[in-house]
Amino acid sequence: MALVPLASEGNFLHIYDFIVDANHIDEFVALFNEFDYGDNNPMHKSWAQVKDGVLCQDVKDPTHFWLIAEWKDIEEHARIRKILAEELKPAFIKHIKGSGFIPHYAKVISSTPQHLLDKSSA
Repeated sequence: MALVPLASEGNFLHIYDFIVDANHIDEFVALFNEFDYGDNNPMHKSWAQVKDGVLCQDVKDPTHFWLIAEWKDIEEHARIRKILAEELKPAFIKHIKGSGFIPHYAKVISSTPQHLLDKSSA
């Protein structure tokens, strides 16, 4: 199986770093998946999304999560995020502590060229 870069140079990652109420972790994950994989998620309908997001849980602190995905345009992501926050209000948000569901954006400035990845998997 050929390796592929996690993200492509010039694109952007959104990185959410947040804490979930310890008493509702399983419910949070179930509600997140229900929304994320449902037909009502406008993120998955955007031309700007390059790679779908992954929800990650800290192995040292099960209340600590990250949500990371790759986008071509962070302004488009921010526009859709506003719709989620103000109109759709997904149920999983109620289990996030504080006001921590705001992404950081990172520009991908280096990514291993595919020809080097192809060599390493040969």
